[in-house]
Amino acid sequence: LFIGILVAFTPLLGKWLANVLQGKRSWLSPVLGPVERCTYRVAGVDPSREMDWKKYLTAVLLFNAAGFLILFLSLLCQKWLPLNPAGTENMRWDIALNTAISFVTNTNWQSYGGETTLSTLSQMTGLTVQNFLSAATGAAIAAALARAFVANRGEGVGNFWADMTRTTLYLLLPA
Repeated sequence: LFIGILVAFTPLLGKWLANVLQGKRSWLSPVLGPVERCTYRVAGVDPSREMDWKKYLTAVLLFNAAGFLILFLSLLCQKWLPLNPAGTENMRWDIALNTAISFVTNTNWQSYGGETTLSTLSQMTGLTVQNFLSAATGAAIAAALARAFVANRGEGVGNFWADMTRTTLYLLLPA
């Protein structure tokens, strides 16, 4: 039954997501369109500006490197950061490294007890944010790959920042 429902909705969801990633209007546009435009304005992003595959890859790698570094440092320093009511100690560097890598790559492998090892801040702004952003990164890369196949040369694969924003706003947050 589950697989049948999934197969039945795949063409509808696929077409809707393709339209969203192309910047076309959807039923969520009246609510999320202003948020999307504000995000671009604050970030200084022109969503209509195409990237070639090298610029797209560079944006993906820089974005994920920044996410990794922020998460890694927050895990190493959680003892001194706010929202630590249980007085959780800093995570060992090797566990913090493994955790940061696994959440940035969306594998979410954990070798610790989350409730006893992580502060509230680390869970909220570290792991939860990476759960969203790593999934959005994967969807953005899939969209760029599809565009590259259509273009047949890897030129004009879209805009990473627009893909991330649209995937997060229109797909992940409502889900």
